[in-house]
Amino acid sequence: MTYEETIEYLFNSTPVFEHVGASAYKEGLSTTLALDEYFGHPHQNFRSIHIGGTNGKGSCSHTLASILQADGYKVGLYTSPHLVDFRERIRVNGETISEQYVIDFTEEHRKFFEPLHPSFFELTTAMAFKYFAEQKVDFAIIEVGLGGRLDCTNIINPLLSIITNISLDHTQFLGDTLPKIAFEKAGIIKQGTPVVIGEANPDTRVVFEAKAQEMDAMIVFAEDMPMVESARALPTVGRRYETRLFGTIEGELGGIYQDKNTNTLLTAVMQLYNNQIIRNIDSVSKGFATVTKSTGLMGRWQQMQTNPKVVCDTGHNKAGWIDLSKQIKSQSYKTLRIVFGMVDDKDIHAIMSMLPDDAVYYWTQPSTKRAFPVEKIASVGAENGLHGRLFTSVKAAYEAALADANPDDFIFIGGSSYVVADFLS
Repeated sequence: MTYEETIEYLFNSTPVFEHVGASAYKEGLSTTLALDEYFGHPHQNFRSIHIGGTNGKGSCSHTLASILQADGYKVGLYTSPHLVDFRERIRVNGETISEQYVIDFTEEHRKFFEPLHPSFFELTTAMAFKYFAEQKVDFAIIEVGLGGRLDCTNIINPLLSIITNISLDHTQFLGDTLPKIAFEKAGIIKQGTPVVIGEANPDTRVVFEAKAQEMDAMIVFAEDMPMVESARALPTVGRRYETRLFGTIEGELGGIYQDKNTNTLLTAVMQLYNNQIIRNIDSVSKGFATVTKSTGLMGRWQQMQTNPKVVCDTGHNKAGWIDLSKQIKSQSYKTLRIVFGMVDDKDIHAIMSMLPDDAVYYWTQPSTKRAFPVEKIASVGAENGLHGRLFTSVKAAYEAALADANPDDFIFIGGSSYVVADFLS
């Protein structure tokens, strides 16, 4: 098979959450454990850090990988979903897994895994762990796929766990209250393994504390002694942080939501520095400054051009849009133009109630079966007093926005990771 044929086979023969949603979700770790046994427990051959949470885990995963790379380590990075190419999910020192490896893995092992009927994510996780072991990485940063307790990444024994925050997302799988979701996320807390909690409230804090006590795990809440003392936007792209222990850090990522991520991450970095894993304090600032180059991260308040200014962002749930809506409104522009679409497991009414009412909208739908039809998007928009034109593809919507724009306009593309994926493609 060619690489394209292999990816098509993987997408079509295994349930893919990104494509079909709930029907791809598998509770339990039995298939994961069978794959792990077959491949000889590859995750035992490298040290790992496990990162879960509702929002921010992608930014934190990539930035931590960048810091460890700056410190001289060979670092594996496993994240999801991808935006343009499947291989974005599995990287070593920023380099994606090769097309040939994906082909060979699939062809050599399909006789074993086909009878198991693994989900796409279960099979991808097994591929990643095997690849990292063969590449002899020093560390692997492993991002949780969904939840934590029953996520197939949860077979690892990390040296540190990080839970960024909790908000209502994927409630059909994880529960319809914050404590229920926190219980699932807390499932990555391991026996005797330190855990850093980025954000918590009284209802979720008690859940984390109870799990940490049960597992005899040291727990640190990043909000209790904030590492970030102040933050502001840089003149071009990115943010400048004045920190309690790391001096001034200039981060490459420009979203205001990165302030919370940075506080979480620096708290985790302090744990790694105290344990002599991060050896050079300068690696921290270097990692923040080079995260997109070092890891290939895309879609986080990513500025694509100026005159007009064009930014895309993968924020896709209510908690994410609280910050995004503030940042969009804070931009200077003659006309605000927004290319917007969503997928059907998100709270469309909550998010669209936060959209700016002074924007020109280009309603669209991403190329996934889970997309809300553009007519639905426009209808809910109208209920919120928002009006625009309808486009059946992200490409068409963006091209129309760009054609309409003056040099001093601001164009934002988002609402879903899938909208950004179509845009970047």
